[in-house]
Amino acid sequence: MPPKFDPSLIPPFPTLAYEKNIALNGCTLIAGLDEAGRGALAGPLCAAAVILPIEREGLMEALLGVRDSKQMSAIERELGAEKIRKTALDWSVAWVEAQEIDALGMAKAGRLVFERAIAGLKTRPGHLLLDYFKLPAVKLPQTSLVKGDQRSLSIACASVLAKTSRDALMLSLAKEEDRYGFEQNKGYGTEEHISAIEMYGLSPHHRRSFCEHLLQGRLFD
Repeated sequence: MPPKFDPSLIPPFPTLAYEKNIALNGCTLIAGLDEAGRGALAGPLCAAAVILPIEREGLMEALLGVRDSKQMSAIERELGAEKIRKTALDWSVAWVEAQEIDALGMAKAGRLVFERAIAGLKTRPGHLLLDYFKLPAVKLPQTSLVKGDQRSLSIACASVLAKTSRDALMLSLAKEEDRYGFEQNKGYGTEEHISAIEMYGLSPHHRRSFCEHLLQGRLFD
């Protein structure tokens, strides 16, 4: 049984400690990766890859306030995303659509969206930092961190770009499908969203495998 993660290892804000340690071996092109939308009932899965200029003086100050996107308000995330895009050496955002998630299952879809984010970078990274995941098909050195978006600044930056990109897309989908409250729930399974599915059925943006499993469970509660 793997040892239980020690929460005392989580710093108040994500740092560059892991990036700096990797750089000691001569690699400074390190891509942090994270995703958004894994547990949603509708909309795509989104992932971001971010390569920071880890040797730049004042980098931590330039990205002050950037942390795990779940710990930031919507306004903080938007401001943070702007800082990240201006500061990063390279960044990429990628998607796996709802129909692909249904066809592949979430495990394969989760790996695929990270592979697409890496492929979208203009700069080939020499090392990957991931929040808990491993990518067996990607032949690059990888470090997987529990609570990585709270410990590594590169992963935190990817978390913010993935979250803000996906939220923006869900706002646009809300204009197409105004019955499900995507502008509020961002595709997640709130009671109002589930009630709308029961009333109106599924839109093309819903993950059928997720929704049918959920609704079947509600029928037998």
